[in-house]
Amino acid sequence: MATTTEHRTELLNVIQQPAVQQLLDEKKQALSKEEGVSFQSVNLQFQRPVEHDFTADQRERTTLLFGGFTFRHEYLIKCHFENLGYNTDVLPTPNTDAFQAGKEYGNNGQCNPTYFTVGNLVQYLEHLRDDKGMSVEEIKDRYFFITAGACGPCRFGMYEAEYRLALRNAGFDGFRVLLFQQKGGLKQADVEAGLNLNPDFFMGLVNCINMGDLLNEFSNQVRAFEVKPGETDEVLAQALEFLGRAIQQKEPAEIQGRLREILEQRESGALDTLDLLAKFVDQLTSVDYVAPLEEVARRMNEVELDRLQPKPVVKVTGEFWAQTTEGDGNFNMFRFLQAEGAEIITEPIATWLTYLLWQEKIKAADRRQIDEAETDLKWWQIGKRVSLESTYFKKRAAMFVADKIYRREYDRLRNALGGTTHEIVDMFEMERLAHEFYHTRSEGGEGHLEVAKNIYYTVKGIAHMVLSLKPFGCMPSTQSDGAQSAVINHFKDMIYLPIETSGEGEINAHSRVQMALGEAKAKAKTEFKAIVEQTGYSLEDLRAYQRATPEVQKPLYHIPHYEGVVGTGARFAKHLGERMKAEGIQPGYAQANTAAAAE
Repeated sequence: MATTTEHRTELLNVIQQPAVQQLLDEKKQALSKEEGVSFQSVNLQFQRPVEHDFTADQRERTTLLFGGFTFRHEYLIKCHFENLGYNTDVLPTPNTDAFQAGKEYGNNGQCNPTYFTVGNLVQYLEHLRDDKGMSVEEIKDRYFFITAGACGPCRFGMYEAEYRLALRNAGFDGFRVLLFQQKGGLKQADVEAGLNLNPDFFMGLVNCINMGDLLNEFSNQVRAFEVKPGETDEVLAQALEFLGRAIQQKEPAEIQGRLREILEQRESGALDTLDLLAKFVDQLTSVDYVAPLEEVARRMNEVELDRLQPKPVVKVTGEFWAQTTEGDGNFNMFRFLQAEGAEIITEPIATWLTYLLWQEKIKAADRRQIDEAETDLKWWQIGKRVSLESTYFKKRAAMFVADKIYRREYDRLRNALGGTTHEIVDMFEMERLAHEFYHTRSEGGEGHLEVAKNIYYTVKGIAHMVLSLKPFGCMPSTQSDGAQSAVINHFKDMIYLPIETSGEGEINAHSRVQMALGEAKAKAKTEFKAIVEQTGYSLEDLRAYQRATPEVQKPLYHIPHYEGVVGTGARFAKHLGERMKAEGIQPGYAQANTAAAAE
């Protein structure tokens, strides 16, 4: 009996006969024609598409498109880019139509930030083509898009490929997408780049991000207790326009006069060094951003507030895009929470920037241990040990200084806006809080920060409830949710709710938030009632004193933090009670004032 190998050999001999090959080829051709199947060999080696650069000679006729932040961030960044001489436009806030466009033109299985952002860009280009009457070639020549990119364990690393695929499918193949890596800078060829990524570019960008963070948090504090609905947004819009004009008029710091002329003639590089030093000193000492923010604070301080209300404080955290965007991308969650009677604390982008600095510090320490192990240092090899230690301490010192300077500048702007917003959290404290539940070397997304923030804002008595927003199926955030079950079991009074966002399911998400918010409201009301009773005054007494003391109704009036007291209303009631006692006011103040007014 023939073996299996012999059968295979015999079969191959039959297939290789010319007549059989001809029959097989005919069948392939017929099947290809009938079913649209191709039997041609395909090169599976991936090759990065050729990207057309944005060069300096194109700057005057080319518009830079960007988006993905809150509209306050985007407006300030736009003003900064225009101050540097770029033509700039901001993409609209993504809506559900953008989400559907992203699904239509992109791959299946992407997260909703991909669909929203990709579809939003396609929608904008379609608007230029269909409504503005521009040709596709004209659009590709006169516009480009800049966005963030990264590698890592989630689909964020595929954004660039998704942009290209969707643009090709939508009829804009070849449209320029410049990817700004979180680690590595802007991908461009060795040409005179149209985007001059100099210190002015980065310093201004970081300042705009910080100011946007602070304006968001401050406006949320004010909006929650405004007496006239809508007044906060009205005043903020005017103040934001004023701040934008100040940014557009900012002069770059650089060496001036005869010294500059001499250094330009020498071409030694000394001019660039001194210019950089001048910019750095200007950043640390000038009031170019501080003074306009002080004026913004003055204008916002005109909004009348009534803080004697038991509103739950909700900290919003989660995946970077979902916790930052405003609109359909996170079910309009910020406005929904405020409409439901909550005071919200949004997450500043500054936290993410300091997290990146913290990662570099930790990696330097880890690298130090690895280098020591790989080198197998002996006790007498002092020179090698000094070299390894020097490398570590230089890296650590650089990150330490960068972190200190960044926090110092953030606090300068924070104090200019009145100082009522929160400081940037201590990253080493966040590491300590989270490490027991989530290994702090696990990167991707927000890493351990989601767990750490939940613990931090609950244990520190800053929020009644933590709401975590993340895209549907976001792997890093899903890992955090797995750890959160252990966190919740450990901290029994914690109210934590994770919400997965997508282009659909808004009603269901709002319903879930309402249920958790109901518990937080009950907590806030119980706390408020207990504090009012502790003051020894009635709520009517406190309200009467509030009305008689205009300064306490101002947004910039500082309310002390008390251990174990979370709500702004409860803290305010406790503080008013202390003021009234210090002034010798007796209980029954409201009735006495009413009687005096009647007389």
